[in-house]
Amino acid sequence: MEATKTYKEIEIQLGKIHLKGNLRLVPNGKGIILFSHGSGSSRLSSRNNYVADYLLSKGFSSLLFDLLTPQEDANYESRFDIALLTNRLVKVTQWVTKQKDTKYLSIGFFGASTGAASALSAAAQLDAKTIKAIVSRGGRPDLAIHVLNTIKIPTLLLVGGCDDVVIELNIKAKKEISGICELKIIDGASHLFSEPGKLEQVAEQSSLWFEKYLKM
Repeated sequence: MEATKTYKEIEIQLGKIHLKGNLRLVPNGKGIILFSHGSGSSRLSSRNNYVADYLLSKGFSSLLFDLLTPQEDANYESRFDIALLTNRLVKVTQWVTKQKDTKYLSIGFFGASTGAASALSAAAQLDAKTIKAIVSRGGRPDLAIHVLNTIKIPTLLLVGGCDDVVIELNIKAKKEISGICELKIIDGASHLFSEPGKLEQVAEQSSLWFEKYLKM
C-alpha cells in the first residue's frame, strides 16, 4: 500500500525570527525542493504552489516559506534586499537538513523572478554537496552576477518567449555560470507564464530537471 503524502503548515524558528511555511512531504520521496519567491510574493504564491503540487505528484517533497516576516515585508526595500533574502534561504536550508522528516532528502532550489538571485547566491554559499539542482522561472540571475562563476550546480533557466528583456538577462547570466546550465525559452509565454498551458510546461521541465540531477 502506497504511503500517504502529507501537507503541513509549519513555523520555522531561526533565533528570534519566525517564518511561516507550507511543507509537502512524500514518504521515501526523490528529494525536497525549496522555493525562493520573487519580490512581494510569499508561500501563498498561486504559481509556485501549482509547481509544488505538480512536483508532489512526481514524488518530490517541497517547502514554500515566507522569506520575510510581516514586519520586514512591509518595508518595500526589504523585498529587493538580495543579501537578506539569501541569508534567510541559507538558514532555512540548514534548518531543513536538521529536521527528522527532511534531513536525509536531497535538496533542490526553485527560484522565481528576483528569488532566482537569492537561490543562486545561497547555492554559492552552500556548495554542491548540499544543493543538487536549481531551477529559475522567469528569473533575474543577473542580480547574482558576482557569484555566478562559482556556480557548479546544474541550473535550468526557464524564460517566457515574450519576456524579451529577461531573455537577454538570462543569456548574459548563462555565460557566467561555470557548471551545467541550460536556458529554455517557453514559446508564447509572458513573464508570469499566465497563458494557458505555459505554467504546466514550467512544472514539467522543472520536474525533469530535478529527476535528472537531484539524485546525483
